[in-house]
Amino acid sequence: KHADSILALVSYFPRSWPSVPVALTSPSRAFSLPISSSLPETCSSCFPVFLTLFPVLSPLGIGRWTNPQYRQFITILEATHRNQSAENKRQLANYNFDFRSWPVDFHWEEPSSRKESRGGPSRRGVALLRPEPLHRGTADTLLNRVKKLPCQITSYLVAHTLGRRMLYPGSVYLLQKALMPVLLQGQARLVEECNGRRAKLLACDGNEIDTMFVDRRGTAEPQGQKLVICCEGNAGFYEVGCVSTPLEAGYSVLGWNHPGFAGSTGVPFPQNEANAMDVVVQFAIHRLGFQPQDIIIYAWSIGGFTATWAAMSYPDISAVILDASFDDLVPLALKVMPDSWRGLVTRTVRQHLNLNNAEQLCRYQGPVLLIRRTKDEIITTTYPRVMADEGLRVVRQWLEASSQLEEASIYSRWEVEEDWCLSVLRSYQAEHGPDFPWSVGEDMSADGRRQLALFLAQKHLQNFEASHCTPFPAQNFQMPWHL
Repeated sequence: KHADSILALVSYFPRSWPSVPVALTSPSRAFSLPISSSLPETCSSCFPVFLTLFPVLSPLGIGRWTNPQYRQFITILEATHRNQSAENKRQLANYNFDFRSWPVDFHWEEPSSRKESRGGPSRRGVALLRPEPLHRGTADTLLNRVKKLPCQITSYLVAHTLGRRMLYPGSVYLLQKALMPVLLQGQARLVEECNGRRAKLLACDGNEIDTMFVDRRGTAEPQGQKLVICCEGNAGFYEVGCVSTPLEAGYSVLGWNHPGFAGSTGVPFPQNEANAMDVVVQFAIHRLGFQPQDIIIYAWSIGGFTATWAAMSYPDISAVILDASFDDLVPLALKVMPDSWRGLVTRTVRQHLNLNNAEQLCRYQGPVLLIRRTKDEIITTTYPRVMADEGLRVVRQWLEASSQLEEASIYSRWEVEEDWCLSVLRSYQAEHGPDFPWSVGEDMSADGRRQLALFLAQKHLQNFEASHCTPFPAQNFQMPWHL
């Protein structure tokens, strides 16, 4: 017990110190901090540290060696690395330990996972939508490149230091250490109460993605045949995140952690995020056996980026649900930064942290549900043409309703003719095709714009009276409407 306490304290020191093991010997919840088999050969300063910790390491090692439960765990772990049979994995799943020692369960390059794809991702990563140049048409001469260099270096430094940590605070080591007891409890609950199966996925960039799958296909509930892939927020983990909502609603669920979160390796930049989402979807289709038509993507907050990327890249998925998400990161970033930083913030986001959710979602033709938090203190958005002037005013009035009864009263007051609205949308689709975005409402009368705007809001928006971080209730979890 005392050795664990000392080594837990040491783990808070700089990561250049040699990593040291800590273990709780309970057979169902054995846990260890980062383990290093040997001291770095090039670090001469590490040897005094090792000598200092030797009085702690020695009794800990003896305790492990004499503990039959720990020796049994090591035997099972080594056997699983040699032979990943179903029985070995079943036994290994009884333990919770340093995830870096967990064997890889699914590889992005497995032949079965790419036989139907159009080439698939390269080792550099999957395809992303790239922002257009800020100064189109400007000659890209050597002089211009030199002039831009200081700004590019500054943007890079801001993105890789302060920016990334502000955008994804869940990747900060000290925060994860503080949350570790809660994460372990959440993980144990998923395994012991929900029969969850943990798996390690290897993405194309080499990052290892920590996932948890709960299979409800064997239950009597029909929604168990559908798989909900959950994309967490910027400080969310599948252990304690939004997976609880579809689980309580009876769906099969696949949760995963962002790169750099808990058991997942790497750092959560947009390219790494998309690479991780790609291997998660591939795992769901080719290993878990779900068809794209049976997969729903459910995202909370910043998880909307990976959700909309999956919708764009896998257009046959059943539906997308975006809860308290945003359309573009730039307006949100500008809102919390000084006005004098506007140029730097815009450039940094576009070049390194470009979470362009709306642009990606416009390339998905399936049903979408947007959940709006009525007390959300974080998210803002802009509106399409049908929401201009009269349409925007009436929808704002509807959104400001204090109850569902008042919403229904406003909806009926404007005498929305749903059949007419559907005919307008179908006529537009027949004339212009199904590709988004649509400019429907551009040449419409004020009354028609009001009706259509209210109709679309009532179909695609679901209000939830809560702040940004309040869990979404399972009884409100419903599938998006489709035209």
